[in-house]
Amino acid sequence: MKTHHDLDVWKDSLDLCESIYLETENFPKKENNGLVSQMRRAAVSVSSNIAEGAARSSDKDFLRFLHYSMGSVSELETHIILATRMKFVQDNQLLLTELYSVKKLLSGLINYIKRRIEKK
Repeated sequence: MKTHHDLDVWKDSLDLCESIYLETENFPKKENNGLVSQMRRAAVSVSSNIAEGAARSSDKDFLRFLHYSMGSVSELETHIILATRMKFVQDNQLLLTELYSVKKLLSGLINYIKRRIEKK
């Protein structure tokens, strides 16, 4: 039986989360309860929602959690752009490249699950 551990999007979202944690270590301490917390929470939410959805008993439930994950990816993208504008991140290209890769994989999985639901 396959689990979320078998999904490339879940694995890549963990890598993105790790990158976010490492990058936010260098943010000003005054941001620990602000942008750092928000970025880390959103990053953790991406992989967590994939895992939780995969554990659900139906494709419809899985799809709902994949959409939550997509919302967290978009939220995180906004946080990265804001952190760059605030000069907390000097070069956001690596983070955004990782994020867009996760977003693309997530979008593909969402479309796959939608098609699977339609066939039922």
